[in-house]
Amino acid sequence: MSAAEPPQGANSAPAGGSAAAKPQAWGDHTSSVPSPSLQASADPRDLAIDVRGLTKRYGGRAVVDHLSISVERGTIFGFLGPNGSGKTTTIRMLCGLLTPDEGEGTCLGHDLRREAAAIKREVGYMTQRFSLYEDLSIEENLDFVARMYGVAERRKTVDATLARLGLTARRRQLVGTLSGGWKQRMALAACMLHSPQLLLLDEPTAGVDPKARRDFWEQIHELAAEGITVLVSTHYMDEAERCHRLAYIAYGKLLVEGTANDVIAHSELATYGVGLRPGADERDLARLARELRDTSGVDTVIPFGAALRVSGRDAAALEAALAPVRERSEFTVDRTPTSLEDVFVNLMQQTVDNVR
Repeated sequence: MSAAEPPQGANSAPAGGSAAAKPQAWGDHTSSVPSPSLQASADPRDLAIDVRGLTKRYGGRAVVDHLSISVERGTIFGFLGPNGSGKTTTIRMLCGLLTPDEGEGTCLGHDLRREAAAIKREVGYMTQRFSLYEDLSIEENLDFVARMYGVAERRKTVDATLARLGLTARRRQLVGTLSGGWKQRMALAACMLHSPQLLLLDEPTAGVDPKARRDFWEQIHELAAEGITVLVSTHYMDEAERCHRLAYIAYGKLLVEGTANDVIAHSELATYGVGLRPGADERDLARLARELRDTSGVDTVIPFGAALRVSGRDAAALEAALAPVRERSEFTVDRTPTSLEDVFVNLMQQTVDNVR
């Protein structure tokens, strides 16, 4: 990376100058229609992101396949999916770093194809891989990024950003000596220097400890309360539950979109917890898991500590499948609320990798 090229973790350098509603049904994996709630009620002027049919191909394979999403201003929009599902490619198209092969739309009112430079100036992009300069201090990194964006009153802005993100005491610390949590906080500070209206955060808390994740999300909610829109990709279900709306994609296709409660309700999954009675052998639970995975009426079996979470779309068939388990003295069987993790594991089992 040359000295004149901005680090990826600090966004790209400027070029040239919710209401709850029924989510999009899964099963229709080829649909490019946005969530019905946004189609029906959202004024385009209230949308930070509004894209339709977004497609990107590499080597003839659609990495993003006719994706359509709408994100209202001032909301936190969770972007979920397995590794290789197209999340990062989508984010890079939204911020103007990649040009879609097909599709159209706007980001902050700017056309994705014709106004990429304007989008870059108004978006803060935090990449998956931390790539600010580790041989510079926090303050020196932020000053460099502020110069790249031509930030007015640069020194004052850097000082204010350091204070806002709790970095003032560490301002002269070399970035290479920071823990993962502090590096992520610094990367967020770099994203905020030019006062963006939209933050695109690509797995920002991967590999950091629970307290650092919690502190990071407190900052995200504070920013959203100020009217900043946040699109964040994550693999953590507790973080997904903190989002106002969610979209789940797998291998480039949108499977479901809605609030967390809507997504769970619309899954129509029934879920039971199967536990061990005192004195029972934990190996019996492992054997039972193998048996249940081959049982009609059971869609997913998830080990959860010294218990199993067993889900199925046909509640009656699932109850029948678990009836013999109830008769066994070593197990307990109880109905339990379906979680986001139950839903997303079930979704993943229905999808097929598009790599051939």
